[in-house]
Amino acid sequence: MSRERPIYEALRSALSASEEVALVTVVGVGADERSDERADEPRDEPADEHTGEAPTTKLGAKIFVRPGADSVLGSLGNPDLDRVAIRDARAALDRGISVTRHYGPRGEARRRDVAVFIESFARPAEMIIFGAVDFTAALAAAGKLLGFRVTVCDARSVFATKRRFPAADEVVVDWPDRYLARVGAVLGPRDAVCVLTHDTKFDVPAILSALDTDAGYIGAMGSRLTHESRWRRLLEAGADEEQLRTRLNSPIGLDIGARTPEETAVSICAEIIAKRAAVDVPSLRDATGPIHRR
Repeated sequence: MSRERPIYEALRSALSASEEVALVTVVGVGADERSDERADEPRDEPADEHTGEAPTTKLGAKIFVRPGADSVLGSLGNPDLDRVAIRDARAALDRGISVTRHYGPRGEARRRDVAVFIESFARPAEMIIFGAVDFTAALAAAGKLLGFRVTVCDARSVFATKRRFPAADEVVVDWPDRYLARVGAVLGPRDAVCVLTHDTKFDVPAILSALDTDAGYIGAMGSRLTHESRWRRLLEAGADEEQLRTRLNSPIGLDIGARTPEETAVSICAEIIAKRAAVDVPSLRDATGPIHRR
């Protein structure tokens, strides 16, 4: 039985069960990654420039990766390279993207001795932005940079146009609660809902509907005064106070003094990353005083 057979069997079983998994494959070995040769032609590989040892990583070597710790099959030929590739595979799987990475023979950064293709068998993480406002274009572009599939939704057709938000994968003209009633069931821990509307008739239904999903991040933009007023209206509309405290990030973003749409987008995306990684960071919702300090 070939070394790859258990990996392919595990992959087939995972896909049949609709599990989200990743497959790491070595697609290049050597400083030139065989760009001018057939990959299936044998060749003596150069020794590692630091140790003088011949590399043990071979073209086609594979690792099968599940999200949980220790859920791994296969090897790329070096335990340090395996560790780094598995780390990057889990990061790609988190984002639902496929990507090529380059390393040294032992997983060193900023080297190109080994090229691996990380194939994620997972849907892309979703970022749903409610509100066709000035900050939305910057957040949509930042979300795309992080690998999200970005949807912009607003009930006002004059503002919700693809021309205004070219980075978005989809621009939807609909009410937030009605849109989430259609797509909310598929949202999970990797997904983000960002409410940027500043308008009670939009943001209260949007937040209430988002709380009914399993989205890993829910954030709402606004001043502290807006937040207090919106909090009261959410409670009056039947929101659970404990759920609001634990799941709603409002005011949205990290407390980094952001002012421009681009800075605010960085602040929001950084908070999304921190929430996903369970890292304790200074969020605006936990601070006091003015949001804009200069």
